[in-house]
Amino acid sequence: MKTRTEADSMGQLEVPENALYGAQTQRAINNFPVSGQSLPEPFIRALISLKQAAARANQRLDCLSEPMANAIDQACTELLDDPALMQHFPVDVFQTGSGTSSNMNANEVIATLASRRLGEAVGANDHVNFGQSSNDIVPSAIHTSAAIEVSKHLLPALEHLKVTIQEKGQALKGHTKTGRTHLMDAMPVRFDQTFNGWAAQLQDNIDNLNSILVKVTKLAQGGTAVGTGINAHPDFSQFICEELSTLTKVTFSPADDYFALIGSQDTAVALSGVLKTTAVTYMKIANDLRWMNSGPLAGLGEITLEALQPGSSIMPGKVNPVIPEATAMAAAQVIGNDAAITIGGQSGNFELNVMLPMIAQNLLNSIHLLTTTGTLMADKAIATLTVNAEKLNEALGKNPILVTALNPIIGYLKAAEIAKKAYQEKRPVIDVALEETDLSREELEAHLDPAKLTKGGL
Repeated sequence: MKTRTEADSMGQLEVPENALYGAQTQRAINNFPVSGQSLPEPFIRALISLKQAAARANQRLDCLSEPMANAIDQACTELLDDPALMQHFPVDVFQTGSGTSSNMNANEVIATLASRRLGEAVGANDHVNFGQSSNDIVPSAIHTSAAIEVSKHLLPALEHLKVTIQEKGQALKGHTKTGRTHLMDAMPVRFDQTFNGWAAQLQDNIDNLNSILVKVTKLAQGGTAVGTGINAHPDFSQFICEELSTLTKVTFSPADDYFALIGSQDTAVALSGVLKTTAVTYMKIANDLRWMNSGPLAGLGEITLEALQPGSSIMPGKVNPVIPEATAMAAAQVIGNDAAITIGGQSGNFELNVMLPMIAQNLLNSIHLLTTTGTLMADKAIATLTVNAEKLNEALGKNPILVTALNPIIGYLKAAEIAKKAYQEKRPVIDVALEETDLSREELEAHLDPAKLTKGGL
């Protein structure tokens, strides 16, 4: 590989000839051969957008000349418009805890492109990084990337899943199934009641995400090294938020207190908690679907999920509930990510949290997993499932728990006797109740009608 010689404050070293980055990035590549994974692209794009917004803000504040600021601005646009250029951001996630290596990676790449445009040297530290520190721009990039991904991708996916569930529930409103508590037969429920319960869970998660976004869109930018704002114009924080809001179409504002957002990652931890709750909701829906789909002969067999692929390399004809399974695994990963983020949040030592890259990676991974699996579950599980009405009705007719509806008439103990006899003799509860009570078949049919029992009341 051909190289060129680059230098930084620690001396000279060799960098790949065609790399847009410089010496500090190369040192990070050499120092951190850990996971082989660089930070997620949404984080890098947010970091570049912040650099672009900073150049515009500094030009407005007369801290950078117009030609210099424009060159940096255009370099950022070039990076954001060409996905192939993401290869120039190779720094491993597991690096210095402040993310300084990734910040300097961005500064060097932008400086290289801006220098070519301007025809003179643009400094990575002195110009691209003007008014900034890794200690405020990396936390800001975490908030920026998370806010963009949640508002533009996750929330629409959750809304799509919720609406799909509601529409499917409405379409299946006429079907009544055996309810289950402790995985045991219970009073009947309608499909729309089950589905609307899932939809309500999703709406709670949507509301919680919208609530936490108010905090996520507050940025540490302007606090620089320790929160005091040294080397940044007093109006820089306000101006960069204005420019960033224009660029991203998401409204950002300065932190109420820079020290809190630089010294801690409480907001990221709180957002991760909401993502974890969403994952728990996904797990519940996915497992309900798996149980209802189980069989088709020896399981519940209440629904049939769309057949998407062969389910076994040895058993011909077997089909598995692959989308709910994938969703459940993704949900488990999100729960694991939350544990890592929580530990990362504890690493706010004095004026700086020092697990920022790991927090960024796990937070964005959780958002991505919930976005993709939410869409898959809506389109390839909920929307396309069918109900096995014959199986539903067969189970309902034999369900002794229906006798619960007779409690106000014959009492709990008598009803229990009827239920036990129906279980033991494997007979419909209505036949046993006809023998054990003075009620006529017409009266029993009215009292034990499964659809009526889903409406509650006495």
